[in-house]
Amino acid sequence: MAVINICFHGIGSPQRSLEPDEDRYWISKDFYMRVLGEVADRPDVVLSFDDGNSSDVALGLDGLLEHNLTATFFVLAGRLDQAGSLAARDLEELRRHGMKIGSHGMNHVPWRFLTDAERVRELIEARELISQAAGESVVQAALPLGRYDRRVLADLRQLGYQRVFSSDRQRTNMRAWLQPRFSIRADDTIESVRSTILATPSRLNSLRTKGITVLKRIR
Repeated sequence: MAVINICFHGIGSPQRSLEPDEDRYWISKDFYMRVLGEVADRPDVVLSFDDGNSSDVALGLDGLLEHNLTATFFVLAGRLDQAGSLAARDLEELRRHGMKIGSHGMNHVPWRFLTDAERVRELIEARELISQAAGESVVQAALPLGRYDRRVLADLRQLGYQRVFSSDRQRTNMRAWLQPRFSIRADDTIESVRSTILATPSRLNSLRTKGITVLKRIR
């Protein structure tokens, strides 16, 4: 079955200092609710949240419950319990409502070109900290900034991650190990969500995006 993975980042007003260009991925609560309403009756849409912002629980969770939806929350271990980010206890609350928890690493840095020590911190120690906070083993990861290469993917497979999510903006098969996603951005509208994310892509666009993914996987 083909699926459309949609990813949210921040909702409402940020409660922490943002990284450069990060504001491109913050959306209003009203727009968030409109997107949920658009996809609520689509079984081919899968939802997730990146970065572990406090708005995930403060605003995101209520919207999901209102529309009887679930999502996976990819958490940054290094931001747990910091102002503007999720607290460790929030992960238990998300799980209690049927949500899944995944790893987004420790410090929101790309996983390409990590040193051995950084690799341990980002891929192993971060997962352990998130698992402890969530009260369950973490088996999924989302690639920070969407960046990866064949070494990163090989490392994640070796470490036993059962599914990995990118930002490659294309549809995929629900059984695929590497899952591309569409991130909702501040300049999106309901019309752009319908036309660029939910509408069936042209054959040319499909071939172009698949080609980009192949290049990333072999470089």
